[in-house]
Amino acid sequence: MKRQRGQAMVEFSLAIMVFLVLLMGVVDFGLGIYKYNGVSQAAREIARVASVHQGPTLGTSTQINAVVATQQKLIPGLGTPTFACTEVNGTARALSGGKCPSDAFINVTITAPYKASTPVLGLVGTFTMKGSSSVQVQH
Repeated sequence: MKRQRGQAMVEFSLAIMVFLVLLMGVVDFGLGIYKYNGVSQAAREIARVASVHQGPTLGTSTQINAVVATQQKLIPGLGTPTFACTEVNGTARALSGGKCPSDAFINVTITAPYKASTPVLGLVGTFTMKGSSSVQVQH
């Protein structure tokens, strides 16, 4: 009878290790998706504000700076966005007086690093989450 209890304890300890590694992987994967969605949403929010409030030159308005600051508080490690003026097909468009013309699109790209928090997936390294969004200029 004692041998069987010891055997059950050894089997449990082996099984729980596999289960915990899988559980940690699922949690890290979920956190990665959460961060990726956050970076994508930040790009959409910044592009939306930039389409209405371009500033003296593209991307320099106080409204854009406020949205970027808010998003950087929400998403750890969120970088500085880059702005581009493009056509509907994504080709570059020349600025007119430092601003994007009304029939063009403002493209915002932003990145944030993601490192898995559990030791197993942390060995993989750091991933760069990238979000971009294009919104037509609103005047």
